Amino acid sequence: MAGPTPPPQTSASPSLQMEDQGIAVIRFNDPERSANLLTREVMEQFALILDRVEEGARRGSVRGLVVESGKEHDFILGADVSAIAAIEDADTGLEAARFGQRIFLRLERLPVPTVAAIHGTCVGGGTELALACTFRLVSHGPRTRLGLPEVKLGILPAWGGTTRLPRLLGLRSALDLLLTGRLVDGDEAVSLGLAERAFPTDSFHRDVRSFLRAILDGDRVRTGARRRLPQRLLEDTAPGRRAILLTAGRKVRAVTGEHMPAPLRILEVIRRSSGASVERALEVEARAAAELLASRTSKHLIHVFNLRERARKAAEAGEARAAGIQSLGVLGAGPMGSGLAQLAAYRGLQVRMRDPDPEALADGLRRAARLTDRAVARGRISRLDGDRAMARIAGDGAYREFAQLDVVLEAVDERLAVKREALAEVEGKIPANCLLTTNTASLQVERLARALERPHRFCGMHFFQPAHRVPLVEVVRARETTQETVEAACALVRRLGKIPVVVGDGPGFVVNRILGPYFNEATRLLSEGVRLQMVDRTMEAFGFSAGPFRQMDELGLDLVAQVETALVEGLGPRFRASGVLERLLAQGRIGRDGGLGFYRWVDQDAMDPDPELPAILDLPPPPRRSPLDATDVRARLILAMINEAAHILEEGIARSPGDVDLALILAGVFPPFRGGLLRFADEIHPRSLVERLDRLEGTLGKGYAAAPLLRRLARADRGFYDLLSEMGGSGLPGGPA
Repeated sequence: MAGPTPPPQTSASPSLQMEDQGIAVIRFNDPERSANLLTREVMEQFALILDRVEEGARRGSVRGLVVESGKEHDFILGADVSAIAAIEDADTGLEAARFGQRIFLRLERLPVPTVAAIHGTCVGGGTELALACTFRLVSHGPRTRLGLPEVKLGILPAWGGTTRLPRLLGLRSALDLLLTGRLVDGDEAVSLGLAERAFPTDSFHRDVRSFLRAILDGDRVRTGARRRLPQRLLEDTAPGRRAILLTAGRKVRAVTGEHMPAPLRILEVIRRSSGASVERALEVEARAAAELLASRTSKHLIHVFNLRERARKAAEAGEARAAGIQSLGVLGAGPMGSGLAQLAAYRGLQVRMRDPDPEALADGLRRAARLTDRAVARGRISRLDGDRAMARIAGDGAYREFAQLDVVLEAVDERLAVKREALAEVEGKIPANCLLTTNTASLQVERLARALERPHRFCGMHFFQPAHRVPLVEVVRARETTQETVEAACALVRRLGKIPVVVGDGPGFVVNRILGPYFNEATRLLSEGVRLQMVDRTMEAFGFSAGPFRQMDELGLDLVAQVETALVEGLGPRFRASGVLERLLAQGRIGRDGGLGFYRWVDQDAMDPDPELPAILDLPPPPRRSPLDATDVRARLILAMINEAAHILEEGIARSPGDVDLALILAGVFPPFRGGLLRFADEIHPRSLVERLDRLEGTLGKGYAAAPLLRRLARADRGFYDLLSEMGGSGLPGGPA
């Protein structure tokens, strides 16, 4: 659906125009950018315009104010992230917070009614500007989204968002948005009380003026959340607020520990500013924001944000082509195939799921329906939209409609012969221009492409389980894959709501290639007498969502073993498996789904490590004192990951350190608040990494030899990002190791 006709662009942003009946319009329409950002120059211009509005209000020539955007798809995207990243000390952060607060406080205190006319994306400082207005009106446009995602950058809304949102919505609704950073659409904004009205897109600007004229004529419109008496008694009394904040704090610590300070500071700011004047609350907010803005965690999370933005922009090259994709086939109705079918249907595509086994096909359709029902139950989609999504999925046991498909995703059993047969068969059933892809975790795409007549239209699209939740897709370029095919695959990934990272074809690609040595090193530590629980707790304390043994159980030991086999075959003597997985699988232990792995599992929850494990693995009795402390354990595991990442970069499997870091973070492997594996490596410095690996090689063998690239970086006194950025990110330094 087309958006409302954008008002004419002016040379400065924002600009002020006067309309009839004393309505002033402040329009943000940055001529230098595709979206509106609240840079310092823009905010200073906004302050100058507020001078004129205040003067007009005193004279009576300005009776009401509309704040709107001249962009087709966006309202205001907030502050300039690069300016946030440049803040190095708390004093500078404090001045930046107070600067924006002063301007928005002036907006809030204008003696005339003010309306934020929100069509398109409105986040961060854009939402804070809207909160300072008397009313917020939104369009029904599909791109209209509001929120305060600052917590995802390791900071808090510092221009009044942490102060005004709880006063508008009530404590619990405000905490939901502030602590998660999630965005809401126009309808949810109205239901929460974040917006007063939602208007049709085509008549949005006209309806906004009509709303304001009605206010000027005496209409009264209630703002904020409609809270029932029990909710008000809980949220507006000191004991109730204390209970809500304590509960929220426990949940935050359970999820992030103490690694993410921003959510805890948000709770502290709200606690300290409850019942205080707006001026006092803003000062509390500004001081807390100042510390976060200068923090290392914030710098790391901004780095991750920039990596995601780079991936998003890179995928835009083929988005016009992806817009023409309307139909998609899925080969295989297992958990991955049915998950992909449900995801594609949810995103508006017509889906045909094919499996030669009618019973398996029926199971796959039921599994897709359960995923849809779960999304409805969680409020992510309406029941009507859920029913429409399921109506777009159909089973197809005989390729009846594959001749008209735009894309086919293969997700059959992870065996070379089975995948080759399925791909060769379906290639004869689809149009010549159909994009054909394989979802594989361990098999090289080039080996699968040998079964095809059109390998140039074939690539890997490695989704991660669960497909509807993990945002990463590794788009795998094989030897004959064309750039057009890669661009189309990346655009399709974006259409499915995921983030693509383009990788080269090699055993394990990027994520599993790095996880393989990490998991293998964990099993070696187990064989050396380090307790399983100690290893897992050490990595969880570092910030991993789960330690390596728990993570292997959750992934499935059979899948981990498939990747291990691929690495043994592909890397030769450089990768030697410990044999632990092989012995566990021989005992029928497949991890969480089977109830037994490294742990005993009851109702999907890990219980104590299995007491039979030492006998099965022929482990020596655990020593009274661990042979390694937590620092040594963590170093061994992280070094294994960094060293393998260096090999991947040198082989061209990953194009840049940023691709490695983004892939591991999106896959849920590496904690984002540390900025990424190779950014963390640069903080330690390659020289120190090589020294540690040399010591391990001297005591434990050649398997710990430092990668040649890592040695060259150490000699050049450069980090991964330093040296590669100097070369434009297009190549790797050569020379003998």
